[in-house]
Parts: sequence; C-alpha cells; structure tokens
Amino acid sequence: MEEMKSMAESLPEHDRILQEIESTDTACVGPTLSAGRGGRGFMEKLDACIRNHDREIEKMCNFHHQGFVDAITELLKVRADAEKLKVQVTDTNRRLQDAGKEVIAQTEEIIRCRVQQRNITTVVEKLQLCLPVLEMYSKLKEQMSVKRYYSALKTMEQLENLYLPRVSQYRFCQIMIENLPKLREEIKEISMSDLKDFLESIRKHSDRIGETAMKQVSQPNRMIRPCCLLKISVNRILESKNEITLKRTFEDEDEHEEEVLTAQDLVDFSPVYRCLHIYSVLGDGEIFENYYRKQRRKQARLVLQPQSSMHETVEGYRRYFSQIVGFFVVEDHILHVTQGLVTRTYTDELWNMALSKIIAVLRTHSSYCNDPDLVLELKNLIVVFADTLQGYGFPVNRLFDLLFEIRDQYNETLLKKWSGLFRDIFEADNYSPIPVANEEEYRIVISKFPFQDSELDKQSFPKKLPMSQSVPQIYMQVKEFIYASLKFSESLHRSSTEIDDMLRKSTNLLLTRTLSSCLQNLIKKPHIGLTELVQIIINTTHLEQACKYLEDFISNITNISQLTVHTARLYGLSTFKDARHAAEGEIYTKLNQKIDEFIQIADYDWTMSESDGRASGYLMDLINFLRSTFQVFTHLPGKVAQTACMSACQHLSMSLMQMLLDSELKQISMGAIQQFNLDVIQCELFASSEPVPGFQGDTLQLAFIDLRQLLDLFMVWDWSTYLADYGQATSKYLRVNPSTALTLLEKMKDSSKKNNIFAQFRKNDRDKQKLIETVVKQLRSLVNGMSQHA
Repeated sequence: MEEMKSMAESLPEHDRILQEIESTDTACVGPTLSAGRGGRGFMEKLDACIRNHDREIEKMCNFHHQGFVDAITELLKVRADAEKLKVQVTDTNRRLQDAGKEVIAQTEEIIRCRVQQRNITTVVEKLQLCLPVLEMYSKLKEQMSVKRYYSALKTMEQLENLYLPRVSQYRFCQIMIENLPKLREEIKEISMSDLKDFLESIRKHSDRIGETAMKQVSQPNRMIRPCCLLKISVNRILESKNEITLKRTFEDEDEHEEEVLTAQDLVDFSPVYRCLHIYSVLGDGEIFENYYRKQRRKQARLVLQPQSSMHETVEGYRRYFSQIVGFFVVEDHILHVTQGLVTRTYTDELWNMALSKIIAVLRTHSSYCNDPDLVLELKNLIVVFADTLQGYGFPVNRLFDLLFEIRDQYNETLLKKWSGLFRDIFEADNYSPIPVANEEEYRIVISKFPFQDSELDKQSFPKKLPMSQSVPQIYMQVKEFIYASLKFSESLHRSSTEIDDMLRKSTNLLLTRTLSSCLQNLIKKPHIGLTELVQIIINTTHLEQACKYLEDFISNITNISQLTVHTARLYGLSTFKDARHAAEGEIYTKLNQKIDEFIQIADYDWTMSESDGRASGYLMDLINFLRSTFQVFTHLPGKVAQTACMSACQHLSMSLMQMLLDSELKQISMGAIQQFNLDVIQCELFASSEPVPGFQGDTLQLAFIDLRQLLDLFMVWDWSTYLADYGQATSKYLRVNPSTALTLLEKMKDSSKKNNIFAQFRKNDRDKQKLIETVVKQLRSLVNGMSQHA
C-alpha cells in the first residue's frame, strides 16, 4: 500500500485519482469522484480507463467462454438426476417425518420427565436444607415442653447461626426468626419464676437443711468435713424439676442415721443452675447475679430476725441457728458449684453482717434467760453452730468470744440458782451437831465431807460430829457447782490451764459472793439465836478447813497441778472468816440485846430507905441466862468465847451505870444505892466464877470496876479521900469521873431534901446535907476545871 502511494505521488493528479478509484473500496468512490470532478481531462482519463477495463473483461470472457458452455451442458445433464433425487428426498423426508412423530412424542415425554426430575431434585435439595431447620425447631419445641430451657437456648443458637441463614428466603423461616426472641423471653420468665419458687422454698426449708448439717457435725466420730457433705457435680443438674424439693423426709433420716446425706438428697439446685446458665447464654448474667444477691440479702435479714419468745425455750434457739446454717450452707454450695454467681468476698461480707446481728441478738435474748440449764444448752448449740459454719470456711472467733460473755452470764445464773439452794439448806438445818449411831452412818457423812478428828474417832458410837447437817450439804453443792461450771467450759477449744482458771474464778465467786451473802443474811435473821450462831461459827470453821480439798478436787478434774505458777487460789478462807466474824459480832449484839431485855424489866424503888438484903430477881435471872449461854460456847474457839463474855460483862456494867445516871431518874436514896450495890456484887461474883475459861486473874471483874469504885465512894462516903487523891494514879477512886459523881450526888441531894422535911430538926441530917452541898460545890469546880482544860 505504501508502494502504491509512492507511485501515485509520481503520477499526475488525474492518474492518482483514477488509481485511487481502482484501488479503494466502493464506499470511498464517491468522495474520490467528487475530488476529481472538476476537470475535462479527468473525464477523458476516466473513459479511457473504462475502455481498457472493458477490453480486458472481454478478453477474459472469451478465454473462459468454452468452459462456461461446457459447464452449462453438464448442468443440464445433471438436472434430470436432480429431479429424481428431489423426489426421492421428498419421499424419504415424508417417510422420515412419519417415523419421527413417535420419536418426537417420546422425546417430548423425556423432556417433560427430565424437567420433572430436575424440579424434584431441586425440591429435594431445598427440603434437605429445610429439614434440619424443621427438625431443630421441632426439637426446640420438645425441649420447651419438657422444660429443658438451657438446651432449648443452645438449639436456638444453632438455628440462628447455622440453619436459618441457609433457608432465610422462605416465609416459614421468617416466622421462626420472629418467634425466637419471644421464646427467649418466655424462657427467661419461666426460669425466673422457677428461681423465685426456689428462693421461697429454700427460705421455708433452710432450717431443715441447717438442722441436718448441725446434726452431722454434732454426731460423734464424724470424720467427714461438713463442707464435703454438700458437694455435687454441676453435670448432675436436675433439669427436670423447676422447683426445690426435699427429696427425703426427715423420718427417713431417723431410720438411716448412718447414711451421709448430700445436696442432691436434700435440695434440688437445678433452678439456680438453669437460671444462671440461661441468663449467661442470653448475655444477662450480671442482671441475674444482682437479682439473686439482692433477694438472698433480703432473706438473710429475715433469717436473722429472731422470734420475740426465742429465749424461752431451747427449740427457739435451735430453729434460729438451723435457719442461719441452712442459709449459709446453700450459699457456700452455690459458691463452689457456680462461677461468679456468688464470690468469696460476697459471702464473707454477708457473713460479717450476719455475725454482727447474731451476736447482738444472742446478747439480748440470753440476758433474759435465768435458767442455767437453758444457758448451757444455748452454749452447746452455739458451739455446734460455730463448728458447723467453721467447717464451711466461715470465721467464728467472735462467736467463741461471745461464749465467754455468756459464760459470765451462765455463772451468774448458776450463782442465783445456788443461792436458792444454799438458802434452802440453811432453812432446813437444825443447827445442832450431826448424830451418828453407827459406823455406816459415819461413813456416809465422811463420804460427803472430808472430816478428820482423831479424838472423835476414838469415841464409841453413838457420837456427834461437831458440825451440823448443812456443812456436808454445802460442800457437796459447791462440788456440784464446779461440775456445772465445768460443763460450760467443755467444747470451747480451751487449754486445761484456762479451764482450771475459769473454774477457780467461778468457784471463788460462789464462795465470796453467793455463799458469803447467804451466810451474812442467815446470821442477820431475827430467828437465829445464840445457839444457832455458835453452830454457824463451828460450821464455817469446818468449811474453811475443807477449802484445800476443793482445790484438790478442781486440780484432779482439770489435771492442773496447784504448783503451777498461774493457778489461782480459792478465797474461801476469807469468806468463812468474814462469816465467822459476822456471826461473832451478831453473838455480841444478841447477848447485849438479851441483857437489855433483862435490864428493861428491872424495877428499882429508888426512894427506898433500906435494901431488901438480897439481889434483885431480874439480875439473878440475867446471870443464870449468861451462865447457861456461856456453857454453850465451849465448842467455840477460846478467844471468841472470852470476847463474848467480856463484851457481855462490859455491856451489863455500862447498862447499870446508865440506869443510875438516867436523866429521867431525879432522886436516888441511900437505900436504893445499897440495893444496887447488892446487884453489882452478884455481877462481880459471876465474873469471878470464870464463866468462860481462859481469863487471867480478875480480868473479867475489871468490867465492873467503874461501878464498883463509884458505889464504894457513895457507900463509904469517902469524899475527902476522893477529893484529896483526885488526879493521882494511885487514887482509890481513879475510875470515878467527877461529872458522874456529881450527877449521882445531886440525885441523892434532891432525895435528901424531899425526905428531910421533918428530919431537918435532926442535927446529923443537917450536917450531912451541908456536907453534900460542900462536896457538890467541889465536884462542880473539878468539872469546870476539866472543861476549861479541855
């Protein structure tokens, strides 16, 4: 093409156009002719070119004409054969068409079957996709009907994630998809309803659960830890039940006490597990945890609220503890078999709150209890309660601290109880030595009280023991108190030394407070006479001696030697000494009261001119009473009897002196002085007769020395000697006080004036009256001098 273009460029313009016309496509001839239409020469060139081409065509036709003629001739020959062939073909075609009609019908049937087969295959494929969905949905409905909700949720999850996306274009799948959220909500509501039923039922039956746990802990030789008794496998969740059931009655438990019960035997926890798993699968695990904890906190507050009458019976306390143990057993079980529903921090916080409430409740209600047996049963319940919860990992040290507070209260109730026992013993005692008729009776007494007396052992039966019946009874009751106090110390997980110390302290309280108070009250009772007081002193002496045996008794039951550094000692010695001193004081008081009673019946004629020549009757009765009384004092320690005798004589002397100096007594005659002197002489004779052995010389007579010197002064009328020797240590009337002498002398002066109406004409009487007045003046001057000196 490039060569032709180069050639065209060398030709003239018309030749180039003609060449283009010949060489280009017929579609481009028009533009070429338009380009060359402008000249005549071009048309000539064009005509010449046409003529040349016509000549070339003619030459070519002439060259091929014979061949063309021959071909036409041959074609005409073939025409007849073609007609025959056409007829044959037409006939063959007709016959073929006739024969193909059945084939066509069969083919169309085959095509129709193939279409049906293809449709069936498509349907089967689609059904194969849909059948698992329908099967899973049917399975879901079945699981819902049998309340296997956790499995139903898993089935829903498979439907949504695996099966439904494959057939989501079908309408029934859309209906399923719309129903699944409704089913989830239904499952949530049902599981929550089951949980509420579970919580309500567990609240009602927590006391039985706790009772079983505490019973298992309290059984002897129990080797299984309580926390192991309620462990179960999560795989054994009972999904077939939607509410808690107690699977065994407690009558069956009594028949099979040796059988260890587990959680499955008591409680169906499946509602909790089911609800937890359902809410976890639904993504609302936190909501469920908060709800569960909130409801359990409310139940804890209800469980911790005691009945107002709980303190009246041990069953009230037992039910209270059983409910609490049941509550925390359930919580501990939930803690170990679930993950996250409750945590150790949550249970510890709940327990600390409960523990504070429990301690406050026990403090309040135990304070109302006055029965030591009930307090002891309460203590045993608290120990079992604490041991049970300690087995589940809850700290219980504060409960044992509380037990020490309750121990003090227990001791107080024991002290009150033993106070009544002591009072009854003292009331029933006859306060006379114990008679023993034979060896057997003697052995019985000795078995109750550690009495030893070699002198008494030498005596033959029958004989009398110095103490009264109350002594061995008191001793036995003190030992019973020690046993009762020891009962509380059991199971407190304390050492023998601590128990020994507690026993000694409680026994000291019994001796120094309770027994001492009972003795003091006994001594002060008005019906207790001198004989009883003497016996009380003898009794306290023997009880004091028995204190060492009580210490040995405590050491034997605690296996702690008394030589231990920290071992406390019993304070019974001081208790019985104080009681003995009180009894001695009461003896002195009652003796003085008895003396006062005799003094009150004294009936002196203070104006008598002469004495009767014999002592007054009341005084002789008094002396006889004192003599018989002091004979009873032979069993008392010597100093006690001597002190009582001296005190009685001194009181008698003071009473007689007060009788002379009584302000209501205005006049005393010399005859009355003489009669009074006779009575004092009898007192001195009594003192000199040694009513109580042990006095040295005239020690007892010195009790009447003031009276004796005063009476001698008036009887002898030795005023000159008194006034001359006054103030000197060697004075004969050293014990006569001037004021006393003055008082008595003025009473005699007034008596002389009254009886001297006609005697004033007698010179001796006038001289005596003047002497009295002179002595009175001198005595007044001595009294005034004493007051100024003071």
